[in-house]
Amino acid sequence: MSDLPASGFPGSDSPGATIRPTVSITYCTKCNWLLRAGWMAQELLQTFRDELGAVRLVPGTGGVFRIDVDGAQIWDRSGDGGFPDVRALKQRVRDRIAPERSLGHLDRAKAD
Repeated sequence: MSDLPASGFPGSDSPGATIRPTVSITYCTKCNWLLRAGWMAQELLQTFRDELGAVRLVPGTGGVFRIDVDGAQIWDRSGDGGFPDVRALKQRVRDRIAPERSLGHLDRAKAD
């Protein structure tokens, strides 16, 4: 028997615990996109350390590279035309989990 709560995350079922969003990154194992998915997960955890509850890496096939926040898709490689750059990814995650939050230099307009 596991000591983890029903949610699977330590401390998440304790009284007064705030449920924080989960990001899922589904990546194609046959395309060897684990490192890209892991790097993006690390970037999100570093930037949103106080806002995120978890970042999950989900193995897939068929060229999939999809990013969801609590089940809502925010990026799909096939539909969005490739992989997100970190700036776009962080902005989409921020818009979903903490729209009032500034990302500092990432929110400034790019110089052409």
